[in-house]
Amino acid sequence: MTIEEPEPNLISDHILDWLEDSASFLPSFFDDPSNYNSGDVNGCQWWNQTEEICQGLSSTTNTTLNAPSDPTSSNHQQPSNSSRKRGATGDPVPKTSQNHHQGKKQNHRIRISNEDQDGEQVIEVVAGKRSYRKNKGNSKSTGNNGNNGNNKEGRWAEDLLNPCAAAITTGNFSRVQHFLYVLHELASSAGDANHRLAFFGLQALTHHLSSSTTSASVGPISFTSIEPKFFQRSLLKFYEISPWFSFPNNIANSSILQILAQELDHKQSLHILDIGVSHGVQWPTLLEALTRRPGGPPPLVRITVVTATVENDQNTDTPFSVGPPGDNFPPRLLNFAKSMNINLQINRLDNIPLQKLNGQIINTNPEEILIVCAQFRLHHLNHNNPDERTEFLRFLRDMEPKGVVLSENNADCSCNSCGDFATGFSRRVDYLWKFLDSTSSAFKGRDSEERRVMEGEAAKALTNRGEMNEGKERWCERMRRVGFVGEVFGEDAIDGGRALLRKYDSNWEMKIEEKDECVGLWWKGQPVSFCSLWKLDMNMKGK
Repeated sequence: MTIEEPEPNLISDHILDWLEDSASFLPSFFDDPSNYNSGDVNGCQWWNQTEEICQGLSSTTNTTLNAPSDPTSSNHQQPSNSSRKRGATGDPVPKTSQNHHQGKKQNHRIRISNEDQDGEQVIEVVAGKRSYRKNKGNSKSTGNNGNNGNNKEGRWAEDLLNPCAAAITTGNFSRVQHFLYVLHELASSAGDANHRLAFFGLQALTHHLSSSTTSASVGPISFTSIEPKFFQRSLLKFYEISPWFSFPNNIANSSILQILAQELDHKQSLHILDIGVSHGVQWPTLLEALTRRPGGPPPLVRITVVTATVENDQNTDTPFSVGPPGDNFPPRLLNFAKSMNINLQINRLDNIPLQKLNGQIINTNPEEILIVCAQFRLHHLNHNNPDERTEFLRFLRDMEPKGVVLSENNADCSCNSCGDFATGFSRRVDYLWKFLDSTSSAFKGRDSEERRVMEGEAAKALTNRGEMNEGKERWCERMRRVGFVGEVFGEDAIDGGRALLRKYDSNWEMKIEEKDECVGLWWKGQPVSFCSLWKLDMNMKGK
């Protein structure tokens, strides 16, 4: 990076000092498997269940999930005795690597006739080596990540997870058995992106079949299950090596500065309504930028942080939204602001659902500049009732903010609903693949505690029905309908976004989508998220 290149909002070294005490995390936390055993495949109890797993799927009962049989395959080999005896051991679902350490040399070949696709899938599980072959014409795919984001070659985990979800939807329990068995043989929490996707997907499918109301028994390591200081460290590490959230935050901060520059009265206070997932990490960069603002920072900067989930949400596994008990970032952020001579106030709304917010609770003031920053949270509103999302946006408009920054996952979907379980699940699997593939590059293929936490949090999307059911077009249409008009991002935001992405893997790119006046973040040619800036449509005022 040359000195001439613009660097608005890039994180300077001393900004990280605001979390300097986060370095004293517990290094041995992940060394003891008992600390997170609930997130391991070994904690799943479905392997030796009978009737319970197939309730609602098939009238067939007393069917155990041991090695599947395939009468249509003449060369099918039954699994070894060690596999068939899983239900009788104290470890109902041993990892494949455990058999490897025992030095056993067994080959398991399982043919799965796929009625939903042309050709035939062939899975080979070999002691000491796990491989995947897909017989479909002359095409071949392997477990290597590669640069395969533009197409789905090499993404073999999806070829198992999605047909399994389809079999669950249609009630074809024998096919569900086949896929669950193969997924178990190939899943690994420490393998490449395909193996990790199989690992998380297997847990999600198991959770769906279990008819349990909570996912605590099968959930992966996540924000709520770790120590606060390690949570802070993981979050900072992720921002350092991946633009998944740092890029939208950078665009949002530039947008806030852009709106402030348009206001004639530079002595007005700034009030930010934070409905996001940054857990405070977004704001040190903005505060530092405010000190370089012509005329200095506003006389008062207020940040109202909305941390509560949505009302009547029985599934609280909304990715990245809830931190661990005991995490309290405001004091550190206040000390940072004080060191920069910024008058900062922070108000946290911890127990108020989004639907219950109103102007009095937020304590708005017509004399201040109100800017709403909504990032990756609004899609948690009732996905079965799209009008609920529209009503919330209408509430935001009624507060008459000077600007609204909306960032959401780009599901590349404009339907009202993703329909049945299989369709919605396949979209969530696609989302998680992008995350896991990008974190493989971000962490340079190395397994680490921080990567496990971030990926475990992202994997919550697989068990949350509200994830990924709408795309950019639907959100933009809804914003216009309630009385907002899109605002073009300024040069500082665009240049700053480009400069930021140069820090990361070259497979990341920024795309300016002029039709919707949005900025998109893409990974290997596929959309990940979008950022948009909105102002009040004065032609609709009072309507």
